[in-house]
Amino acid sequence: MTDNRITIKPATGNWVVRAGGAIIAESDNALELHEGDYPVAIYFPRKDVAMAFLDTSDQRSTCPYKGEASYFGIAAKSGVIENSVWTYEAPLDAVKEIAGYLSFYTDKTTVEHF
Repeated sequence: MTDNRITIKPATGNWVVRAGGAIIAESDNALELHEGDYPVAIYFPRKDVAMAFLDTSDQRSTCPYKGEASYFGIAAKSGVIENSVWTYEAPLDAVKEIAGYLSFYTDKTTVEHF
């Protein structure tokens, strides 16, 4: 849990990410992050992500509530799906639970809940 804007809790059930015809992540240990009026973001533990499909990006962004995010593209058969994954390797203390977890843009991937 964090300041009044963000709450983090375990995401119930099994979560799967598909991109470019492949399963990129599957976890029953994901986290659910609620931030203001934004859609819920599901964060996957790195151990549950097929990191071999991810290409490091030079893109960075900073959130005043979470810290600096870095990005990955997903290597798909049709080419790299640029900046489709983000992570906070060293988030602010208020959201330390997401350190090293990865989240996926739902307009670039399919995130499913079972």
